[in-house]
Amino acid sequence: MTQPIEDYALLGNLRCAALVGRNGSIDWFCPPRFDSPACFSKLLGTEEHGFWQLAPDRPVREVQRQYQSETLVLCTEFDCGDAGRVRITDFMPLDSEALIVRRAEGLAGSVSMHMQLAPRFGYGKRTPRCTEDVDGISLWDNDGQRLLLKSDLPVKVTEAEGASVQFTLRTGEVQDFILYHLPEGQPPRTAADAAHLLDACERWWHEWVSQCSYRGRWREAVIRSLITLKALTHEPSGSMVAAPTTSLPEAPGYGANWDYRFCWIRDAVWALDILIDSNYLEEVRAWVNWLQRVIERNDGTMRVLFSVDGQSAEDERELDWLPGYLDSRPVRVGNEARDQHQLDVYGQLVDLLHIARRSGAQLTQQDWHDQRRLLDKVVACWHQPDEGIWELRDARRHYVHSKVYAWVALDRSIRDAEDYGLEAPLEQWHAVRDEIHADVCRRGIDPERGAFKQSYEQAKPDASLLMIPMLGFLPIDDPRVQATIAWVERDLLRDGVVHRFQRQDSFSGTEGAFIACSYWLADNWVLSGRDEDAENLFARLLALRNDVGLLAEQYDPRHGQIGNFPQALSHLALVKTAYLLQACERVHQGGSPERHSYKPVT
Repeated sequence: MTQPIEDYALLGNLRCAALVGRNGSIDWFCPPRFDSPACFSKLLGTEEHGFWQLAPDRPVREVQRQYQSETLVLCTEFDCGDAGRVRITDFMPLDSEALIVRRAEGLAGSVSMHMQLAPRFGYGKRTPRCTEDVDGISLWDNDGQRLLLKSDLPVKVTEAEGASVQFTLRTGEVQDFILYHLPEGQPPRTAADAAHLLDACERWWHEWVSQCSYRGRWREAVIRSLITLKALTHEPSGSMVAAPTTSLPEAPGYGANWDYRFCWIRDAVWALDILIDSNYLEEVRAWVNWLQRVIERNDGTMRVLFSVDGQSAEDERELDWLPGYLDSRPVRVGNEARDQHQLDVYGQLVDLLHIARRSGAQLTQQDWHDQRRLLDKVVACWHQPDEGIWELRDARRHYVHSKVYAWVALDRSIRDAEDYGLEAPLEQWHAVRDEIHADVCRRGIDPERGAFKQSYEQAKPDASLLMIPMLGFLPIDDPRVQATIAWVERDLLRDGVVHRFQRQDSFSGTEGAFIACSYWLADNWVLSGRDEDAENLFARLLALRNDVGLLAEQYDPRHGQIGNFPQALSHLALVKTAYLLQACERVHQGGSPERHSYKPVT
């Protein structure tokens, strides 16, 4: 049966990722790159679609999991009652190869164990060809790629079941399983020692975490979220994926199932903002270099999302052989949102460059040239309708959130030019910035409520409008801002969490609350002086994390966490709120609290 989404934990090597369940089964793995076809797809189907399980071969009384402190090394303990206890340690070495290490240790008693490796290549479609030689057990796809399993145990191999073995773990005994993904023609490297790989992986994560400047009250939650964000980065290119999964539904049983294994400009920009705050400037430099290449390749026209190497995302298609998570069809790969017009992307990019400059990043004249090219696009198209932040696949509209970010692009560029003596057409920029502001305040207000509405065309509440005071478009005490907050509270705050907008239809169903939006409301409450309300909501949101501190895109009281998992946007919003709640205590040094875009612009 399908496990709940929150029963999974993340493994990763900064190139691809895997999800392992509480039952010891790795049900999702897409080597060698985040957006590669999965060879374990049970997450979106059944055992017929590929998995790798290592677990006790007997009833389990209790399962406890945790990541080793400040790492991405997962420890799962199975309590089998009188028979004993075992621990499975799962991790992916930080290496150019896609490699999963699983270490089984006997903690007490004598426990019968079972290991079964049953990959299905091409998102669960193709059964591998199995061979055995001196290198280990090879499971081949028809394109020449293979999975290579190394173990000291006498593993049984069949075409139908893959590789499997029964064994017993007694107190103090250890059995290691190492799985390599090898592209066509690539030989296995020299045999790796699991203990050495584990030590190196722990040291790498500890060294990375040691750079973090956050020392606030919520350090455990902040560090876990930062580690998750780092695990979603693609180190060779410098980009970051929105999530490592595809088609985990926004509403189980319906059709809003999307592929998130791409670099969304919006999500990456917001994540890099908090990485700057946390003293991770190397990640920012790598991403800005990636951005330069993308801007040059596209002549300043920015798509909503790109593949990890900055190319256009693949065509969207449906995998009709997969039944989907909780029968949520269709399962999709690729994402047609790549072709949408989203005006807010330009403002987010410019805001990141603005923040980077003020945080000490050494940006070049080329960066300013690229920024000006982005501004040219904003000046030319800010008045056009777009698909908006939520990527709705119906008619384009004049979304207020998008217009506000167009204003941000002009505002931040004007400030950069004036503060740093950068050449710019300031007279034109000032005029356009003022025109956008006036247009939003005239056409973006619902006259009945005196609050900002979702779009010029529709008087609906929208949680994205909570960004207005955080971006400095208007101060928090402006009556229109307070009316907007009140509208969100009244119509979108349910069961202690915030929905992004009002929507129910035969395609999307009734989706869950959008976790990031709930953090945005907490941010607005902090700015409004409602600190107790903000902290209570923050505590409520922390409690939604699963047992290893991970968050999906949405939450639904009926199903728990839903949507793609883990979600970068949810984790970066958590960190931002933690910083804001303690901003007066100067809990971070990577960026200066005084420069935060949360402060109203005068």
